[in-house]
This record gives sequence, structure tokens and C-alpha cells, in this order.
Amino acid sequence: MRGHNLWGLFFGAEVALATSLLSKPGDSAVIPSWDIQSSAKTGTNLQALSGVGVDTSSWHHINSSRCTLMGCLLQAGVYREDDLFYSDNLRKFDASQFRVPWVYRKEFNLDLKPGKHYLLQTHGITSKGDIFLNGKQVANNSVQAGAYAGHEYDVSKIVEKNNALAVQVHPTNYDYDLALGFVDWNPYPPDNGTGVWRDIEVKQTGPVALAPLRVVTKINLPKDASTAQVTLTSTARNLESHEVTVELKGKVTSGCGQSYTWNQTVTLGALESKDLVLSTALKDPKIWWPKQWGKQPLYTGQISVSVNDEISDVVDDTFGIRQVTSKVNSHNDIIFSVNGLPFQVIGGGYSADMFLRWDSEKFTRQAQLTLDLGGNTIRLEGKNEHPELYKIADKLGLMVIAGWECCDKWEAWSYNDNLVVNAQWTEKDYVIANASMKHEALMQQNHPSMLAYVVGSDFWPNDRATDIYVSAIKKTGWDIPIVASAAKKGYPKLLGPSGMKMDGPYDWVPPNYWYDAEPSEDRLGAAFGFGSELGAGVGTPEIGSLKKFLSKEDLEDLWKKPNKGLYHMSTNVSSFYDRKIYNTALWARYGAPVSLEDYLLKAQIMDYEATRSQFEGVSAFWNKERPATGLIYWMLNNAWPSLHWNLFDYYLRPAGSYFGAKVGSRLEHVAYDYFKKAVYLINHSIDQKGPRTISVDVIDKNGKSLYSTTKTAETEPNTSRNVLDLATSLKSITDVVFLRITLTDGKNTTLSRNVYWLAKELDVMNWENSDWFFTPVTKYANYTALSKLQAAKVSVSTQASKSKEGNTVILENTSSVPAFFISLNLVDKDGKDVLPISWSDNYVTLWPHEKLELKVQGAGAAAIQVNGKNVGAAKVSI
Repeated sequence: MRGHNLWGLFFGAEVALATSLLSKPGDSAVIPSWDIQSSAKTGTNLQALSGVGVDTSSWHHINSSRCTLMGCLLQAGVYREDDLFYSDNLRKFDASQFRVPWVYRKEFNLDLKPGKHYLLQTHGITSKGDIFLNGKQVANNSVQAGAYAGHEYDVSKIVEKNNALAVQVHPTNYDYDLALGFVDWNPYPPDNGTGVWRDIEVKQTGPVALAPLRVVTKINLPKDASTAQVTLTSTARNLESHEVTVELKGKVTSGCGQSYTWNQTVTLGALESKDLVLSTALKDPKIWWPKQWGKQPLYTGQISVSVNDEISDVVDDTFGIRQVTSKVNSHNDIIFSVNGLPFQVIGGGYSADMFLRWDSEKFTRQAQLTLDLGGNTIRLEGKNEHPELYKIADKLGLMVIAGWECCDKWEAWSYNDNLVVNAQWTEKDYVIANASMKHEALMQQNHPSMLAYVVGSDFWPNDRATDIYVSAIKKTGWDIPIVASAAKKGYPKLLGPSGMKMDGPYDWVPPNYWYDAEPSEDRLGAAFGFGSELGAGVGTPEIGSLKKFLSKEDLEDLWKKPNKGLYHMSTNVSSFYDRKIYNTALWARYGAPVSLEDYLLKAQIMDYEATRSQFEGVSAFWNKERPATGLIYWMLNNAWPSLHWNLFDYYLRPAGSYFGAKVGSRLEHVAYDYFKKAVYLINHSIDQKGPRTISVDVIDKNGKSLYSTTKTAETEPNTSRNVLDLATSLKSITDVVFLRITLTDGKNTTLSRNVYWLAKELDVMNWENSDWFFTPVTKYANYTALSKLQAAKVSVSTQASKSKEGNTVILENTSSVPAFFISLNLVDKDGKDVLPISWSDNYVTLWPHEKLELKVQGAGAAAIQVNGKNVGAAKVSI
């Protein structure tokens, strides 16, 4: 236990802000910080605790506007993340302190003026909260309930010059509360996410208040991009008991400063609410595109209302002009379109932080890594985030699929037989769900990055809940695909089939799994249809990350006890508590590890080939008779330091799973179909076309050339097709060989370079005995010869660059044998990983006497660590 924050010891009772929280009508201010304490110490007299001048010197002082109890205590230094996450320390944490309510408290000043109104706005308190201001109750916990339920309370008659706000939060139970759970992704947080996890705001208005701005854009793409209809809408509420005449002004401003304005006069009756709608046509609008397809121009929309020539309220937001649609094709698979063009979803399942802490810088980096590896979409499986996530996604061009989560109260339907506790919905749950959907729709609807909202995860909502969800979305004017669920188990009448499959895998499967796609009714997660969450269960962190959260004994267990349950996998009641399926394959395919270093290198090889084949398989089959319409890799990132289920680890270090996915998702690419021994020409762009040269080379483990050919083929935008058959050429394989496929354009620029290692025989799968999380392998491919490769010598040099592309690292294999699976890592003067880091490519294999240039960005680097399967470990100073 860490000591209390000393701030309170200097000041005694909490000192109110010296300046007013608000200055003019239309202003909205976030409660900037909190004092928190357990009700076991404060008592539950909120009337007294919300009085000005209460002594909070013994409370925890939190310099954050929003945090769960655990997040708050971490911010205050009571606990340290490094300690909690180390080994199994979190298992020993005493969570009993969170079984009683806690109190959040803050004092603030207001410069009160006659005729002004003050609104207290919440955006979700977990699990529920009692709100008191200046000794008076604002809301009880039956009204302010649900993690996503935002409410607005008129506190004009309660506020004073000096104010004290107290919020009592109640313990969260995932079986009974509409909250944010993690299922088997990681251990449950000790506080179950309880607290003021989203901002609470105070807003000042005149006689009329405005609800959040809603922006609807209509454009006929791809046929006509010359005009876009833009409609600004807000609900105006007359807070006075008499009629008010309102001067309404709408404004749209482009990124280059061009403005469009409208004016209108509206009369509101006493206490009346009315939608204010302003619409206009924008000529030659700038179209918003996903990153790989174009630019991300944004507009700003604003509505202001004035009464008697004085501003009463103002709302604004950014938006983009784009069009998203979806349909379920003849195979019962969903396919999305963006701006009128078929859009193959390539992405991953995003996880919020385990303690629901928000870090804009970290998410920006996560989004950049996603885009860098070729992803275009993230799915928020029940973790609808803070407004910043959607704004960052808008700016970067990353599509977002949001929705509700599985496996707890959100899916407590009579037909859900997967729940241990099925506390089916009561009347109050439908009320909370309605408030939650309204809030999330208002928060997300203006963002061009939004691709779809999935109102059910493993199970579809019942008809009543569906009506609530759809009605709330439609009332905001949000024109977005609404998907019944992420699975094909069933659907509500109003929405019809989802077109998404959730048939696994979640644990290791071999590379040929994805290509063995027929008959599709027996092939589960193979490359066809839309996989809403699926992957080979990989994502092993490298040693620099592992040492941050595993003890020496934990590291030994990784390779000495391959079947042991591991705390940093999933929960101990999960099918993913150990690495048995993964390790059985590693031992059989690559040979028993002889050291931790050997195990980790073989793990990176396994992870690389697993993710590359998954992303390649989906990309390759985009234009098949039954196309692969989308892939959400399970998972993109982890909520805490984990040993699997990621494309980059908790510390943002990309490893084998990342670079395999990056190769498999290149904008223009050539991929090898393990099952049919075919080469596919892949084009994810919407504007690149023309002749391409495909070069194929096969060598044995000693570097002897076995086969070589080139072929020219025309590439077309947004297509993939089979262009070359290698079945005959590879028929005579007797041992492990290396296959290199490169793609060049008319200027001889290399667009893609791809190296495979192939065994004599493929892994043999037992499809008939597939489980929901993996397909058994009855015979493993034999890659043990890779541990007997002749040693290769590789020179490494660097070339400084002032460009945004970073420095150049030059690798040259000076040997007559291949240099297999060379990993490069940038470290600082203390030998620690340089993070964040960006490599153009990594974990590469070089042909004899081949030279390869890579780009790297990373600040503070002193050396490059070099390693490989048959390349001696080295450290090259920069």
C-alpha cells in the first residue's frame, strides 16, 4: 500500500477552485479532479458529505476527471501498475474494499448570474450512483444506473457561488449490472470497473438549452460527388415557464475555412422541447475516406441559439462526408461498402484498458500501428470508449465497429444457455438500455469513422430490446448499418440475419486452415464470410516485455512446463488458461526448445506464420465465389500484459504476430495458398492498376535453387485473383524449402516481398472434431530441419535519415545459405527496448547474398539487437 497523496495535508479541507468553472452561456466544463474515499470510512450521509467545507484531508486526491476506483487509486499512487501486473500479484489483491460504496467528491465555484441555468451532465457511472449537490439530492441510483447511461439534470435551483458535489458509486456485478466486463480476456479488475469512469460536466445556458449536435450527410456515391446534403439538428429545451422566441443560427465550416451559415426564428412554449433542423447543400464537398483509400477532410458543424440578442447555448462537433452501407449476400454473409465501393474489413478486436483508464497518446499509437500493418477497422466488443477514440479514428482514417458485449447481463436472454448466472432483464434494465443506447448514439453518430453498430455479440437481443436500440439510433438520425449480433445463432425480426460468423478459432490452428475453405458449412473460421472475432490465439511478447511482468520462475515455466496454467493467459476457468494446444504444435513442428531464447524464437516463427496466413487467406479470397468479406482478428491489443491474443503487446512492442499480419495485409501483395499451392495477386487499393511482375524462387535449406519463374499480370483495384499454380513445381519437396515471392510494378519498384518456409507435407486437420475454439491437428508438418540449418553470416549497417521515414537499416547475407527469420530490435543505452517503434518490416529471411533495406523510427536508440534461427545473436551500435 502506498502513502496518501500529500495535497490534502497541506490544505486540510478541500479548497474550491479559485476561478469560476464557467464564464458564459454555452460553456461546459468537466469536473477536473476528485477526492475519493470508501463509505466504510466516510459513512453514507451524502447530504452532509455534499456540503461545502467538508474535511477531506484523509481522502485520496485524484488529479483526473474520470477513473474507476482502481484507476483512481493507481493515479494517486496508492498502488503501482508494475507491482499489480507482476507475476500473479493481482491474484493476491484484497478486493473486499470495493464491496461497499465509495464516494467521489469535488468543490467548485460558479459566477452566478440572473437568468442563467446550470445543468449537471453525466456520461455513465458504474454500476450506479447517488448524486448530491450542496446537500440536496440530484439523482438516486435507480435513475443514474448503467455504465453508458448519460443523463442531464437541471441544478439551477441548487447551485451556489461555492458548490460541493458528491457522487456515491455502488459496487458492480457483471451478472446483474449493465457494465463493462472482460469475460476471459484477463482477470477481472478487483473493482469490476466501479466508479465515475466517464466525465461529469457542468453546463451554463440561458433560457434555452441545446442537446448534443447531430449531423446527417447524404451523398450519392460513387455516382455523384458534386453535392452533399448536410443537416444539422439539435433538440432545444425551453427551461423557462413562459414562451420564448429564439434566434437560431447554423454554421458549417470546412477545414480550409470556407463557411456556410443559416438563420431562423423559432418560438418555444413554456418548458417545451423541439427539434431544430437546419439543412443545406454543399457544392463539391470534400469526401472522407478510410486511410488506405484517401484523405480524411473534416468539417465543423455548429448550432447556436440566442434570446433577446444574447447567446443562450451553443453546440458544435466535427463531422465528415462519407457513406457507409451493408448488405447480406446470397451466402448469408455481410458485406460493407464505403462511399459506394465494396469494403473488405481487415482489422482487430480492440480492448479498453483493464482499469478503463484512457490515454489519448497510447490509443493514437495503437491506431497508427493498426493502420501501419494494413488494418482498416477496429471492433469495440462492448467497450464503447470515450469521445476521444472516435475523434482520433476520424483524423487517422480508421473505421470503427462498436456494440454491446457478450457473456454477462447485456445478453441475459431466455435463449442464452451459456451464462452461469442468467439474471434476465427486468423493467429497469430496459430503461437503462434505452438511456445507454441514446447516449452512445449521440456520442458516436457524427463520426465518419463509424462503420456499424452491433447490438448483440454472441447472442442477439430480444425483440423488445432490439426495438429500443433501433429506435434510439434512428431518433438521432444516425444512418449506420445496425447488425443484430456478431454470430449467426439467431436474429430479431426487425433486423434480420447479421451475416457475421463467430465460429472460432481462438486457439492455434495451422496456416493451411484458412485456405481449406470448402465445403464452407464444415469449415468454421476459414477464409469465407465475415469473421467477427477469430484468430490462431497467438501474440507472444518478446523478452524485453516479458521481463516487465513475469518472474524468473514464470519465464522458466513458459518452456519447461508447456501444459501449465499461466496467470497471464486467461482466467483459470477458461479454455485458454494454458498454452497446451499451442505448445503441442510448437514441440511437434519445430522441435522441443532447449532454452527460453529458443522457445521464444520458435514462438515468434509460429506467431508470424499463423497471422500471415490468416490475413493473406482473407485478402486472397476477397473475390471468391463465396468471398471473405471481413476479418476481425482476436485480438488487436490486450487490456493488461498478456501472453496471447494480440498483434502488438501491452507495451506496444510489435513482434511476430504483428509482422506476419503486416505482410499479409499489404496494399498490393502476392500470397501463397498453402492448400492449393497457388499464388494470389492482391490489390486492396481503389486506384492502383496496371502490369505487375511476380517473381517466384524456391531454394532448399542449403541455398540450392530448386525453381524460379516470373509472370506478368494485370492488377485491378480492390480485387484479388489466382495468377499462378505452383503445385507441380513444389510436388517433389522432400524436406523444408524456402519460397520467395516478390511483386514489382512497371518501374521495377518492389511492392511486396514475401518468404515462406514449406515442409514436405501440410498439417492435417480433423475438421469433423472441431470445437468452438479450435480444430484439432492429427498430423503436424515437420519443420525440425530448421533447427539444423548451416550458420549464416549477416552484416548490419545503418544510414541516418532526416526524413519522416526514419533511419535505414541495411542487412546483407554474405553467406551461400539462407539467413532464416532475422529479428531486429532497437534498444537504448541501457539495453531496454526503444518504444514506441516502427519498422517497415521485421523477422525477415534473406536469400544467399541478398541485401535488404528496412526503415525504422524510434527515439533514443543506441544499438540494434540482431537475432535469427541460424544467425548468431549480435548487437550493432548506431
